[in-house]
Amino acid sequence: MLTALAVLAGAAPAHATGYRYWSFWERTGSHWSYATQGPSTARPEDGAVEGFRFAVSADSADAARPRGAADFGAVCAGTPAKPGTKRVALVLDFGTRADAPSGETPPGRRTACARVAPDATAAEALAATAKPLRYDTNALLCAISGYPRTGCGEQVSGSSAGNGKVAGGGTGVKGDGGAQDTASARPGDGNGSGPSLGLPLGIAAVVLLGGAAVWQTRRRRDA
Repeated sequence: MLTALAVLAGAAPAHATGYRYWSFWERTGSHWSYATQGPSTARPEDGAVEGFRFAVSADSADAARPRGAADFGAVCAGTPAKPGTKRVALVLDFGTRADAPSGETPPGRRTACARVAPDATAAEALAATAKPLRYDTNALLCAISGYPRTGCGEQVSGSSAGNGKVAGGGTGVKGDGGAQDTASARPGDGNGSGPSLGLPLGIAAVVLLGGAAVWQTRRRRDA
């Protein structure tokens, strides 16, 4: 099994297979971290900064971060604190034309300040500020503010995957201009927790099949 994993891990970049999806990020200080929970289970604290980035990538290690500034004080400056609620700053990076589905143009990056109930999830904060949202039957986040119009975590192969990574944060519900033609990234687990965890299911299936083949070969050799 370890041999199969090593072979597949080494071969993955050569095939440049990725997935087009919305990834979910959490910000601490000036650093973005790929979320360890999906937005439907993550419950950010008051003053948190959460990011969503649409792009193409092979896995979470290759995912492109939200771009631009992401300061809670700046994002929520126009949303005063209110008793019995919390404020969550959201960075929405719609990605680049290189990562956009055919026939679609990504909106400009923007930020929003969600004022929600103290126990609200990141998904609820997103729903309060960036409708319409679209989910698939497995509760995987497919679209924010109606983008993209179609598709959800579809596989992308060849040169269209792995266009590079862009570090940083995104800006604006005010908006900060058009999307730039650089970068890329990849989706989540599709298990109801949103776009944040694990390798693509297709890659996982290949790994399992490869491991089974190696095990059977060794079993015949030892018989």
